[in-house]
Amino acid sequence: MNKKTWRVAILLVLIPTVALAEWQRSSHSQGAMAKDDSGWVALLASMEKMHAAMASVKPSGDGDVDFVKLMLPHHQAAVDMAKAELMYGKDPQMRRLAQEIITDQQSEIELMQLWLKQRNAGTSKPGAKPK
Repeated sequence: MNKKTWRVAILLVLIPTVALAEWQRSSHSQGAMAKDDSGWVALLASMEKMHAAMASVKPSGDGDVDFVKLMLPHHQAAVDMAKAELMYGKDPQMRRLAQEIITDQQSEIELMQLWLKQRNAGTSKPGAKPK
C-alpha cells in the first residue's frame, strides 16, 4: 500500500476511537451511564483495546498480511464483546448468538494466525514469496 492509502486506513481506525472517547467523556459528564453498568464498560473496553491494537499495526507492504494483521484484533474484539454478553446479557437468543460468535471468531483467529505463521516460516528473506 502507498502512504496515502495507509493514512486513510489509519484515519478510519482512529476516527471512531476519537469519537468514542468524546462520547464517553460527554456521557460520563452528563451522568448518562450508570456507575454499575459493568456490561457496558466491558463492551467499551473491548472496543478500545481493538482500536489500540489495530492502530499499532505497521504496514508490511503486503496487502494480504496487512489485512490479516488488522482483522485479528477485530475478531478478538468480537470474542471479547460476546464474552461480555454471556456475562451480563439475559436474552436467550443474544446469549446463543454470542456463543456462536465466540466459536466462529476463535476458529477464524486460529486460521489467520496459522496463515501468518506459515507465511513467515516459508519466507527465507524479506519480500520472498513462500514456497
